[in-house]
Amino acid sequence: MPLWASVAILAALAVLGLWGMWHGWQARGRRTAALVPSLPAVPAAPGAPLGEPVEAVYVSSTRAGDWLDRVVAHDLGVRSPARVQVHADGVLLTRTGAADVWVPAGALRAVGTSSGQAGKFVGRDELVVLTWVPDTTTGTPIDTALQVRHDDARPALLAAARTLAAPTDTDTAPPPAREEQA
Repeated sequence: MPLWASVAILAALAVLGLWGMWHGWQARGRRTAALVPSLPAVPAAPGAPLGEPVEAVYVSSTRAGDWLDRVVAHDLGVRSPARVQVHADGVLLTRTGAADVWVPAGALRAVGTSSGQAGKFVGRDELVVLTWVPDTTTGTPIDTALQVRHDDARPALLAAARTLAAPTDTDTAPPPAREEQA
């Protein structure tokens, strides 16, 4: 077989593989849009800040308790640098290269840590996980994981976010991979 034919076959396989990955991502977006049909809009006045902004990496969002079932609708599957600010009315995730995420205080169910979630696994409980319900029509809770860039900022972020967490009567025991659920 001539060299050009081998190169053409490999290039065709690479294009086919990329098309398959793109198609799979689009299909996951359609499936997860049924779970999370909409996200809360970022308010113009989010309330008084409850601490300093924290630099982090937005890792991913998954269905609560299922750390591998990534939610990709509404840019929730896009890993990106983020600036996290806890306000009196909720938590604002200002992301670079993806849509910002607003977690209203009334939607926040629990705040904890984890050693991993879809897209990122670390050796210790380094990820801050916000469990919240983005859309009241479906009531599907999701876990949003953030990797704080500076370890000394993590306790302040956890403490500030826990002041907003609103446990409900339907809350159950925390998932085994999490600790310090509020």
